[in-house]
Amino acid sequence: MNSKTLVLVGVLLISALLLGCAQEKTTAPAETPTAEEVKAITIGVTDKITELDPANAYDFYTWEVLNNIMGGLMRYKPGTTDLEPYLAESYEVQDNGKVYIFHLRKDLKFADGTPCKAEDVVRSVKRVMNIAGDPSWLVTDFVEDVVAVDDYTVKFVLKKPISYFLALVATPPYFPVHPNYKADEIDPDQTAGGVGPYKIVKWVRDQELILETNENFFGDKPKTDRVVVMFYKDATTLRLAVEKGEVDIAWRTLTPVDIESLKKNANLQVLEAPGAAIRYLVLNGNESTEYPTKNKLVRQAIAAAIDRDEIVQVVYRNTYTQLYSLIPIGMWSYEDVFKQKYGDKNLELAKKLLQEAGYSEDNKLKLELWWTPTHYGDTEKDLAQILKSQLEATNMIEVELKSAEWSTYTDYARKSAMMLSLFGWYPDYIDPDDYTTPFLKSGANRWLGYPYSDPQMDELLEKASIAQSTEERTTYYKQIQQKLAEDCPIVPLVQGKLTIVAKKNIEGIVLDPTMIFRYYLVYST
Repeated sequence: MNSKTLVLVGVLLISALLLGCAQEKTTAPAETPTAEEVKAITIGVTDKITELDPANAYDFYTWEVLNNIMGGLMRYKPGTTDLEPYLAESYEVQDNGKVYIFHLRKDLKFADGTPCKAEDVVRSVKRVMNIAGDPSWLVTDFVEDVVAVDDYTVKFVLKKPISYFLALVATPPYFPVHPNYKADEIDPDQTAGGVGPYKIVKWVRDQELILETNENFFGDKPKTDRVVVMFYKDATTLRLAVEKGEVDIAWRTLTPVDIESLKKNANLQVLEAPGAAIRYLVLNGNESTEYPTKNKLVRQAIAAAIDRDEIVQVVYRNTYTQLYSLIPIGMWSYEDVFKQKYGDKNLELAKKLLQEAGYSEDNKLKLELWWTPTHYGDTEKDLAQILKSQLEATNMIEVELKSAEWSTYTDYARKSAMMLSLFGWYPDYIDPDDYTTPFLKSGANRWLGYPYSDPQMDELLEKASIAQSTEERTTYYKQIQQKLAEDCPIVPLVQGKLTIVAKKNIEGIVLDPTMIFRYYLVYST
């Protein structure tokens, strides 16, 4: 490794699953020395913060911010797929995996100096359970109860043994939050944070976020004292900002054309990491709606008409690859089930299925396809237009394109107000369950407006989550993927990678399987 602290770890190498044995204890490693510090670094993004509340925030970028101002009992060791204790100093697994006991560090404090103890962990987790926001299923589906044994001991009693519970504990719904958070309702603009390396000193929604070192943090001091995040309208303005030197780092999201151009800029470095970011199309089959996508034949016809090759080449300029399942390529249990069942641009099959559903060239299927302008970058409009063209190539479908900004878009999704909608996914935890349960399990997909519910699928997901061996779990996930292709509530499109553009003097950028950008590791020389 050269002098630059850059770690690009392929997310698809290995699943980080830790299942302790009864009475097993694991101790946190020693902290590493702090590298050269700098006064400030400015990061430019086109993304948006939804809510600064882990009880309801369920999008990739907001989770990134939360991971810089909060932390969990466990975390992924930066640059690896290895889980390690974080706010906990050790843990035990008892009762054949149904009970987890975490022993907290005794030096935990919130940013204002308020001590963080076991009761704060319990309060925060139960708050998530009671508010029942979008990510609450990550707790409620698994946790029967959580109690404070004493000031520094937290006990989780699970509904059933879960092979990946330690990975769940590393997600924001399990982060302890400051007592200033409202007890029984979502607190979207709360800046008190949790126990993390940074604290928020200023936030103007969709304009600016300023973080400064949390002097009460137990761990290493961030390598940059002050981080300024600037929110840009689109990729064009973000690209101009990094070219002019207004920002030190351009992050999520530049267009493929911009990236190609910026690679030629001698003053910049372009860092890329293979990853498990996926894009997909939701076909709303919620039975309470009047959408034609309730008909499985319609959903199958849409899947058959899609041409991923064109999407990869035209929209993403070969920076993405074709994806034929919700589980990403390279992760154990992946099966290219949509390729096997539908292929690409299979217009004859699409027409046949549409005819069976009662449609024709004289009686066309009318669809509404929703997309959001900035959250996924400037290519999103192109993606929506190409999908419209591909579906209308059947001569039996008419597509009306509709768009909404991200906060409105996610609200519409929760309310099941969109017939077809484009979304992307980044891992909550590194396991096939994270690419199936949030979409396909009844209740867990509330954030998408309950577009799909099937008892057989629920049973398969349940069996896969409690099976202990990878071999047995793989068998279940293959069945899950086959049923996904048959029922077709969601159509996988492409799988991509992450790209960061930075000034030449910026170091310490670490992209790991969680795809969370850790600001506290970044510094300049």
